[in-house]
Amino acid sequence: MALIKPQLSFMQVVNMNVGFFGIQFSFGLQQSNMSPIYRYLGADEASLPLLALAGPVTGLLVQPIVGAMSDRTDSRHGRRTPYFMIGALLCSLGLLVMPFSPVLWFAAGLLWILDAANNVTMEPYRAYVSDRLNPSQHSIGFLTQSAFTGLAQTLAYLTPSILFWLGMDKDAVNGHRIPYVTILAFIVGAVLSISTVWWSMHTTPELPLSAEERAAIRAKPTGVVATLREIWLALLEMPPTMRRLWWMKLFQWYGMVCYWQYIVPALAHTVYGTTDASTQAFRDAGLLNGQIGGFYNFIAFLAAFAMLPFTRRLGAKWVHAVCLCAAGLGMWAIPGIHDKWLLFIPMLGVGLAWASIMGNPYILLAGSIPPERAGVYMGIFNMMIVVPMIIQSLTLPWLYSGMLAGQPENVIRLAGALLLAAAVAVCFVKPAAAPASIGK
Repeated sequence: MALIKPQLSFMQVVNMNVGFFGIQFSFGLQQSNMSPIYRYLGADEASLPLLALAGPVTGLLVQPIVGAMSDRTDSRHGRRTPYFMIGALLCSLGLLVMPFSPVLWFAAGLLWILDAANNVTMEPYRAYVSDRLNPSQHSIGFLTQSAFTGLAQTLAYLTPSILFWLGMDKDAVNGHRIPYVTILAFIVGAVLSISTVWWSMHTTPELPLSAEERAAIRAKPTGVVATLREIWLALLEMPPTMRRLWWMKLFQWYGMVCYWQYIVPALAHTVYGTTDASTQAFRDAGLLNGQIGGFYNFIAFLAAFAMLPFTRRLGAKWVHAVCLCAAGLGMWAIPGIHDKWLLFIPMLGVGLAWASIMGNPYILLAGSIPPERAGVYMGIFNMMIVVPMIIQSLTLPWLYSGMLAGQPENVIRLAGALLLAAAVAVCFVKPAAAPASIGK
């Protein structure tokens, strides 16, 4: 942007990212609870990837379009703010209804709506951080987002266990076998989704556009065709650094989705010796996943700030490669662990990787894209997340009964191998030269 941006204090950077806490609490609830909810409603294990198609497909369709639209928006509420608030409100409504799903098709359809709402919020929010901060503050901005991701998902994963520790009956279920601790966790998420985004917009409003920027926006053609043409041109003119990040993103996100979808069935099998979703042992596996997931997300919260000096000194790509290796080795080890307390050891590596995944690739990206196209390129960058997810959803059901022998723990081993492949791929990324700082 042409404006001279004020350098923000650490607390101002924190305030502008509080909204990311609510967004990621919602994603944490989905990661930890959707597979069990589908199983409670009668889904079989092999169909879990297909039922999870909602997230990647809505992301593929919504995020680049919304990102391009936000680049062209000039409203009295700001450039990105209208998208945050509309998306957060719809997300809250989706979270309120989800745990009351009566049948499988209802839950799967509602997930499409919920993910669309999250996607309306996500990439304009990332573009807002890129807009608001000088290049010299991009690392603290995106790693603060990563920290809030870790903290939010820690609490999202742990909320059912916390409710149990506070006295709720973990085995009390509604008429559709969904535990009441899960239902209340989604209600908490609904409140956080809208309230945290409002806080960030209230405490750290967007910078006003200059007269030149407003004139440039108004000079651009509007409408669906113009938006799609902008996305197409941005794809053709994609910076080389962004292109080279594709292979890392392919392996990284295929692996992470495998982990999220199959960790509960894997733990149920390897730790509790069951595959029956109607048993207490399966519900215990869900709570155990909440505990180890909460732990790795808390590690991500701490690691996001701890890795900042290493990222500045060594570079984002090398820090990211090391973190992915730690997670890959940890995931490969999980199926061989039968003592639930020992599972916290590999979660250290998963937590390091999750902190890095939510921060370091965006540091590499932000330094390579033109500011006036931040929204559309953040949306396209998300396509590099959702396309691997779609590939995973379409290919894993075929692999599950064949190469993976119908065993959920083999899916976790596959996830580990893919994260190791992602670590190798990121080593070939050539970061763009950092732009000069604007306005100290």
